[in-house]
Amino acid sequence: MNIKLINIGFGNIVSANRVIAMVSPESAPIKRVMQEARDRGQLVDATYGRRTRAVIIMDSGHVILSAVQPDTMSHRFDEEDKS
Repeated sequence: MNIKLINIGFGNIVSANRVIAMVSPESAPIKRVMQEARDRGQLVDATYGRRTRAVIIMDSGHVILSAVQPDTMSHRFDEEDKS
């Protein structure tokens, strides 16, 4: 299995193989997902105090908050696939 790592901002990296979805944090259902992950102890805040611009949902149930736009990260996924 080839492990691909994606930079999600500020030097934080996640395994691209384990990402289920990258979504915007504005909708009520995503806010609920974030709160439920916080209650379970599976929320990782990688924003360094900045505004949350993307929510990354992992196959392990962890939810990661990032200050990088989902579009930017999707381009990084595409660049990884080309290399």
